[in-house]
Amino acid sequence: MSIEVKGLLKQYGEQKAVNDISFVVNKGEIVGFLGPNGAGKSTTMKIITGYLLQDAGKATVCGIDVKSEPIAAKRKIGYLPESNPLYYDMYVKEYLSFVAGIHQIPNSTFRISNVIELVGLQVEQKKKISQLSKGYKQRVGLAAALIHEPEVLILDEPTSGLDPNQIIEIRNVIKQQGKNKTILFSSHILQEVEAICDRVIIINKGTIVADDSLQNLQQGKNLEEVFRSLTN
Repeated sequence: MSIEVKGLLKQYGEQKAVNDISFVVNKGEIVGFLGPNGAGKSTTMKIITGYLLQDAGKATVCGIDVKSEPIAAKRKIGYLPESNPLYYDMYVKEYLSFVAGIHQIPNSTFRISNVIELVGLQVEQKKKISQLSKGYKQRVGLAAALIHEPEVLILDEPTSGLDPNQIIEIRNVIKQQGKNKTILFSSHILQEVEAICDRVIIINKGTIVADDSLQNLQQGKNLEEVFRSLTN
Protein backbone atom coordinates (compact mmCIF):
# COMPACT_ATOMS: atom_id res chain seq x y z
CA MET A 1 0.00 0.00 0.00
CA SER A 2 1.33 3.44 -0.94
CA ILE A 3 -0.86 5.64 1.27
CA GLU A 4 -2.16 4.49 4.64
CA VAL A 5 -4.08 6.68 7.05
CA LYS A 6 -5.01 5.32 10.51
CA GLY A 7 -7.15 7.10 13.09
CA LEU A 8 -6.19 10.56 11.81
CA LEU A 9 -7.31 13.48 13.98
CA LYS A 10 -6.80 17.20 13.51
CA GLN A 11 -8.49 19.58 15.90
CA TYR A 12 -8.76 23.39 15.97
CA GLY A 13 -10.03 24.33 19.40
CA GLU A 14 -13.18 22.28 19.85
CA GLN A 15 -13.69 21.74 16.11
CA LYS A 16 -12.49 18.41 14.72
CA ALA A 17 -11.46 19.23 11.15
CA VAL A 18 -10.47 15.57 10.65
CA ASN A 19 -12.11 13.13 13.04
CA ASP A 20 -10.53 9.65 13.42
CA ILE A 21 -10.42 8.73 9.73
CA SER A 22 -8.73 5.69 8.19
CA PHE A 23 -8.20 4.56 4.60
CA VAL A 24 -5.66 2.92 2.27
CA VAL A 25 -4.75 3.75 -1.34
CA ASN A 26 -2.73 1.16 -3.25
CA LYS A 27 -0.33 1.47 -6.18
CA GLY A 28 -2.16 1.75 -9.50
CA GLU A 29 -5.27 3.27 -7.90
CA ILE A 30 -6.70 6.69 -8.75
CA VAL A 31 -8.98 7.49 -5.81
CA GLY A 32 -11.34 10.45 -5.80
CA PHE A 33 -11.38 12.26 -2.46
CA LEU A 34 -14.60 14.24 -2.23
CA GLY A 35 -16.45 16.40 0.25
CA PRO A 36 -18.11 19.80 0.67
CA ASN A 37 -16.03 22.88 1.43
CA GLY A 38 -14.66 22.62 4.96
CA ALA A 39 -15.18 18.85 5.13
CA GLY A 40 -11.51 18.11 5.87
CA LYS A 41 -10.18 17.12 2.40
CA SER A 42 -7.36 19.65 2.14
CA THR A 43 -6.44 19.19 5.81
CA THR A 44 -6.09 15.43 5.25
CA MET A 45 -3.99 15.98 2.14
CA LYS A 46 -1.72 18.44 3.95
CA ILE A 47 -1.17 15.88 6.73
CA ILE A 48 -0.35 13.11 4.24
CA THR A 49 2.15 15.39 2.49
CA GLY A 50 3.76 16.52 5.75
CA TYR A 51 2.72 20.18 5.50
CA LEU A 52 0.52 19.91 8.58
CA LEU A 53 0.94 17.82 11.73
CA GLN A 54 -1.94 15.72 13.01
CA ASP A 55 -3.02 15.67 16.65
CA ALA A 56 -3.45 11.89 16.68
CA GLY A 57 -3.28 8.93 14.36
CA LYS A 58 -0.75 8.05 11.68
CA ALA A 59 -0.13 8.69 7.99
CA THR A 60 2.40 6.66 6.01
CA VAL A 61 3.53 6.98 2.39
CA CYS A 62 5.25 3.95 0.83
CA GLY A 63 5.67 2.59 4.37
CA ILE A 64 7.34 5.81 5.64
CA ASP A 65 5.81 7.60 8.63
CA VAL A 66 5.20 11.16 7.43
CA LYS A 67 5.42 12.67 10.91
CA SER A 68 8.68 11.01 12.03
CA GLU A 69 10.40 10.96 8.61
CA PRO A 70 8.94 13.93 6.71
CA ILE A 71 11.83 14.45 4.25
CA ALA A 72 11.99 10.78 3.24
CA ALA A 73 8.20 10.73 2.79
CA LYS A 74 8.17 13.92 0.70
CA ARG A 75 10.68 12.39 -1.71
CA LYS A 76 7.98 9.86 -2.59
CA ILE A 77 5.24 12.46 -3.08
CA GLY A 78 4.25 14.84 -5.85
CA TYR A 79 1.84 17.42 -4.43
CA LEU A 80 -0.34 19.94 -6.26
CA PRO A 81 -2.10 21.98 -3.56
CA GLU A 82 -5.35 23.80 -4.23
CA SER A 83 -3.62 27.20 -3.90
CA ASN A 84 -0.84 26.14 -6.34
CA PRO A 85 1.87 28.51 -4.99
CA LEU A 86 4.25 29.58 -7.77
CA TYR A 87 7.02 32.16 -8.13
CA TYR A 88 5.38 34.51 -10.62
CA ASP A 89 8.60 36.41 -11.43
CA MET A 90 10.28 33.23 -12.69
CA TYR A 91 10.09 31.89 -16.22
CA VAL A 92 8.47 28.46 -16.64
CA LYS A 93 11.70 26.59 -17.38
CA GLU A 94 13.56 28.57 -14.71
CA TYR A 95 10.98 27.59 -12.09
CA LEU A 96 11.04 23.91 -13.08
CA SER A 97 14.84 24.01 -12.97
CA PHE A 98 14.60 25.45 -9.45
CA VAL A 99 12.25 22.63 -8.37
CA ALA A 100 14.50 20.04 -10.03
CA GLY A 101 17.43 21.46 -8.07
CA ILE A 102 15.56 21.05 -4.79
CA HIS A 103 15.01 17.39 -5.66
CA GLN A 104 18.66 17.04 -6.77
CA ILE A 105 17.64 15.54 -10.11
CA PRO A 106 20.58 14.50 -12.31
CA ASN A 107 20.34 15.45 -16.01
CA SER A 108 17.53 17.84 -15.09
CA THR A 109 17.47 19.51 -18.55
CA PHE A 110 16.16 16.32 -20.13
CA ARG A 111 13.62 15.76 -17.34
CA ILE A 112 12.37 19.36 -17.55
CA SER A 113 11.82 19.02 -21.32
CA ASN A 114 10.07 15.71 -20.74
CA VAL A 115 7.65 17.03 -18.12
CA ILE A 116 6.92 20.20 -20.15
CA GLU A 117 5.82 17.98 -23.02
CA LEU A 118 3.91 15.67 -20.68
CA VAL A 119 1.64 18.45 -19.35
CA GLY A 120 1.43 20.42 -22.62
CA LEU A 121 3.50 23.48 -21.72
CA GLN A 122 5.63 23.61 -24.90
CA VAL A 123 4.03 26.79 -26.31
CA GLU A 124 4.28 28.67 -23.00
CA GLN A 125 7.63 27.40 -21.71
CA LYS A 126 9.58 30.62 -22.42
CA LYS A 127 7.09 32.91 -20.68
CA LYS A 128 7.12 34.28 -17.15
CA ILE A 129 4.66 32.46 -14.91
CA SER A 130 2.88 35.78 -14.24
CA GLN A 131 2.04 36.00 -17.97
CA LEU A 132 0.26 32.63 -18.04
CA SER A 133 -3.47 32.01 -17.89
CA LYS A 134 -4.82 30.26 -14.80
CA GLY A 135 -5.03 27.00 -16.74
CA TYR A 136 -1.38 27.12 -17.76
CA LYS A 137 -0.32 28.07 -14.23
CA GLN A 138 -2.11 24.92 -13.14
CA ARG A 139 -0.04 22.95 -15.65
CA VAL A 140 3.17 24.42 -14.23
CA GLY A 141 2.09 23.25 -10.76
CA LEU A 142 1.37 19.77 -12.11
CA ALA A 143 4.75 19.69 -13.90
CA ALA A 144 6.48 20.62 -10.62
CA ALA A 145 4.60 17.82 -8.83
CA LEU A 146 5.72 15.29 -11.46
CA ILE A 147 9.29 16.41 -12.08
CA HIS A 148 11.00 14.07 -9.59
CA GLU A 149 8.93 11.07 -10.80
CA PRO A 150 7.23 10.42 -7.45
CA GLU A 151 5.52 7.17 -6.56
CA VAL A 152 2.54 8.99 -5.03
CA LEU A 153 0.58 11.96 -6.40
CA ILE A 154 -1.65 14.10 -4.20
CA LEU A 155 -3.71 16.39 -6.43
CA ASP A 156 -6.02 18.98 -4.85
CA GLU A 157 -8.35 20.40 -7.53
CA PRO A 158 -5.89 19.77 -10.42
CA THR A 159 -8.34 20.81 -13.17
CA SER A 160 -9.37 24.07 -11.50
CA GLY A 161 -9.41 26.95 -14.00
CA LEU A 162 -8.95 24.78 -17.08
CA ASP A 163 -11.12 25.06 -20.18
CA PRO A 164 -12.89 21.89 -21.45
CA ASN A 165 -10.08 20.99 -23.88
CA GLN A 166 -7.41 21.47 -21.22
CA ILE A 167 -9.44 19.39 -18.75
CA ILE A 168 -9.43 16.44 -21.16
CA GLU A 169 -5.67 16.80 -21.73
CA ILE A 170 -4.87 16.91 -17.99
CA ARG A 171 -7.35 14.08 -17.36
CA ASN A 172 -5.39 11.94 -19.81
CA VAL A 173 -2.10 12.85 -18.08
CA ILE A 174 -3.54 11.83 -14.69
CA LYS A 175 -4.93 8.54 -16.07
CA GLN A 176 -1.58 7.74 -17.70
CA GLN A 177 0.30 8.49 -14.46
CA GLY A 178 -2.18 6.33 -12.53
CA LYS A 179 -1.00 3.19 -14.32
CA ASN A 180 2.16 3.02 -12.20
CA LYS A 181 1.59 5.53 -9.40
CA THR A 182 -0.76 5.98 -6.47
CA ILE A 183 -3.04 8.99 -6.94
CA LEU A 184 -5.31 10.71 -4.43
CA PHE A 185 -7.37 13.18 -6.42
CA SER A 186 -9.68 15.85 -5.01
CA SER A 187 -12.17 17.74 -7.17
CA HIS A 188 -15.50 19.53 -6.99
CA ILE A 189 -16.07 18.66 -10.65
CA LEU A 190 -17.85 15.36 -10.17
CA GLN A 191 -17.84 14.52 -13.89
CA GLU A 192 -14.05 14.53 -13.69
CA VAL A 193 -14.11 12.07 -10.81
CA GLU A 194 -16.45 9.80 -12.78
CA ALA A 195 -14.11 10.00 -15.80
CA ILE A 196 -10.86 9.36 -13.91
CA CYS A 197 -11.52 7.36 -10.74
CA ASP A 198 -12.56 3.77 -10.06
CA ARG A 199 -12.93 4.35 -6.33
CA VAL A 200 -14.26 7.25 -4.29
CA ILE A 201 -13.84 8.35 -0.67
CA ILE A 202 -16.36 10.93 0.55
CA ILE A 203 -15.66 12.94 3.70
CA ASN A 204 -18.21 15.13 5.50
CA LYS A 205 -17.62 17.20 8.64
CA GLY A 206 -14.28 15.49 9.20
CA THR A 207 -15.65 11.93 8.97
CA ILE A 208 -15.57 9.44 6.10
CA VAL A 209 -19.14 8.72 5.02
CA ALA A 210 -18.31 6.51 1.99
CA ASP A 211 -15.34 4.50 0.69
CA ASP A 212 -16.21 2.21 -2.19
CA SER A 213 -15.90 1.61 -5.92
CA LEU A 214 -17.68 4.13 -8.13
CA GLN A 215 -19.88 1.35 -9.46
CA ASN A 216 -21.03 0.25 -6.00
CA LEU A 217 -21.70 3.81 -4.88
CA GLN A 218 -23.71 4.83 -7.91
CA GLN A 219 -26.03 1.84 -8.48
CA GLY A 220 -27.98 3.62 -11.21
CA LYS A 221 -27.52 7.12 -9.74
CA ASN A 222 -25.09 9.75 -10.90
CA LEU A 223 -22.29 10.78 -8.55
CA GLU A 224 -23.90 14.15 -7.81
CA GLU A 225 -26.99 12.43 -6.38
CA VAL A 226 -24.83 10.12 -4.25
CA PHE A 227 -22.70 13.05 -3.05
CA ARG A 228 -25.73 15.16 -2.05
CA SER A 229 -27.44 12.29 -0.24
CA LEU A 230 -24.32 11.66 1.89
CA THR A 231 -23.32 15.26 2.63
CA ASN A 232 -26.60 17.19 2.88
